[in-house]
Amino acid sequence: MYRKILVAVENSAADRTILEHVRQLGTLTNAEVLLVHVADGFAARHFNDLQLRESEEIKADRAYLEQLVASLPGLKVTTELAMGDPADELIRLVEERQADLLAMSTHGHRFLNDLIRGTTVSKVRHLVKVPVLLLRAQ
Repeated sequence: MYRKILVAVENSAADRTILEHVRQLGTLTNAEVLLVHVADGFAARHFNDLQLRESEEIKADRAYLEQLVASLPGLKVTTELAMGDPADELIRLVEERQADLLAMSTHGHRFLNDLIRGTTVSKVRHLVKVPVLLLRAQ
């Protein structure tokens, strides 16, 4: 069914919802899990072009990803810290890493909040060429 599941995590409590679901799905399908966090602060967005050092935020994001690996025993889990626009990076990584499912949580915003905060999910779900699993954060 699924060989590689790319899971977008945002370093927030919302991650628990999608990770629990993916843990079960990965166990059932024996799929590899790729955890991706996209750092999108100033340092991350300009990391390469300004040749910046890793910020404390970027270091904390790397540590968070490693912490998540430990929370998914029994699964083959790899991590990637991308930098830039979250939607663009997720779309790129789904294709480059040959994921056959993208899993991410949503916050369940409505109306105006969707326009302000829902742009990543909206853009990603329209542009990736694989199934997208969206779960509302609990």
